[in-house]
Amino acid sequence: MPPPTHHGQSRKAVCLSVKLINCFSGLPVQPLGGSFVNKEKKVDIVGKIPKWAWLCLSLLSAVVLWFFLSKNPTTALSFPPLPEVFKAYHTMAVERGKFWPDVLASMRSVGIGFALGFLFGVPVAFLMAWYRPVRFILEPWIQFVRNIPPLAYVPLVVLAAGVGAKAQIVVICIATFLTITVTVFQGVINVDETLIKAARVLGANDTVLFVKVIFPATTPFIITAVRLGISVALTTLIAAESTGAVAGLGMRIKALSQVFENAEMMFYIIVVGVIGMLAEKILKFFERRLTSWQ
Repeated sequence: MPPPTHHGQSRKAVCLSVKLINCFSGLPVQPLGGSFVNKEKKVDIVGKIPKWAWLCLSLLSAVVLWFFLSKNPTTALSFPPLPEVFKAYHTMAVERGKFWPDVLASMRSVGIGFALGFLFGVPVAFLMAWYRPVRFILEPWIQFVRNIPPLAYVPLVVLAAGVGAKAQIVVICIATFLTITVTVFQGVINVDETLIKAARVLGANDTVLFVKVIFPATTPFIITAVRLGISVALTTLIAAESTGAVAGLGMRIKALSQVFENAEMMFYIIVVGVIGMLAEKILKFFERRLTSWQ
């Protein structure tokens, strides 16, 4: 029997190496010459299940978890039975007539505070990104204030703006301004330098460069800043409405917690979450429309 050739030994070594790689990595590898082809295809079972089915499963899981938490003596006070939480709407909206005035008061404060924060935040972000002296002066203070919880400077706002809706709007405006400024600033400084240089070569001035290059490239970051800003505005609501508000979701949550009306308090907390989710869905819809060119 003739000894194996060097070529035959090399081919056996390659095949053995491929088998070892497949064994340890689980990834199909095709050796030279095409003697082995893995034709297995993974079936995406998860992708075949519609989104509405996953939503129903998620809601069912939450209801089951809530049921067990409401029966556990340790967590029963924090998670009252769901029928009592749903009944809280009738209690607060019909019997006491507080729910809708609270919603309108909070949405007014959130809307005005967010709008002011957006109007101030976007120009400041562009100035910081475009002019280095502005960045060097403002960025340290923006980062400093951003790390302070809104509840900490509420007393200062009350001293400056007084008690009531004005102080609530100022607190929400500060919180959203900081978030929007930082997010948009990161978007502007990350614009591709090649696009800017190409526009300069073609003779674009600062105005044309901003309108045709910078703003379109930063649009996704602006939309993300809006989403984060609304989220921050809602999470700042309780701190903002601790400035002596007479109506509002955050004020009512705090008042209900003090008298241990847990079902009504949990209902208000769920309402805040639902408002945030609806705002997120609406913004994602507009984001897909405005950034479909990407």
